Amino acid sequence: MNQVLDLVGIFVFALSGALVGVRRRLDVVGMAVLAEMTALGGGILRDLILNVRPAAFSSVGYVLVPVAATVIVFFWHPQVERVMPAVNVLDAAGLGLFCAVGTEKALDYGLSPLHAALLGVTTAVGGGILRDVLSGQIPALLYDRQLYAVPAMLGSAVMAALYTLDLHGWPATLSAAVLAFGLRVAAVRLRLRAPLARGVTAE
Repeated sequence: MNQVLDLVGIFVFALSGALVGVRRRLDVVGMAVLAEMTALGGGILRDLILNVRPAAFSSVGYVLVPVAATVIVFFWHPQVERVMPAVNVLDAAGLGLFCAVGTEKALDYGLSPLHAALLGVTTAVGGGILRDVLSGQIPALLYDRQLYAVPAMLGSAVMAALYTLDLHGWPATLSAAVLAFGLRVAAVRLRLRAPLARGVTAE
């Protein structure tokens, strides 16, 4: 079940990466690279830090799913753009799932709750950072005006807290993931924004 949820999250993140490739007028190779990096980058960074073989290299599905997302966007990107509100909801679900699973895996490998939570955030947003850097944009994490990283931080913190209280398994993971998902959806619908420095106005 966890692998199925992983692949769903990977697919949604890959769609967003491939769409950035279309908007930046990249060819199909560039689209595929952005799709792969967006979908798998965070998990690869996490596993390299944990000094384990990245999960992306343990199953062919982890590589083929972003390729499938690239093909879909290559041929039907106008239609994908039209259903982006639904894709954004799935993206929020992927964010919640990845931050919770990433934190739990880091805790399983002996990291402290604080470091595990940081690694959970890395799992959730690392792919997006790589996507933005490769496409020549300032990483969205550095101007989190749509509260993308903040829900991941809170979801990771809750996962670490539950784990510390000896609450393990899918109920704890699901609770943390749902929290991050709910905060992200609320931020989008209510147009919540992270504050700027005092005296600075939004452009």
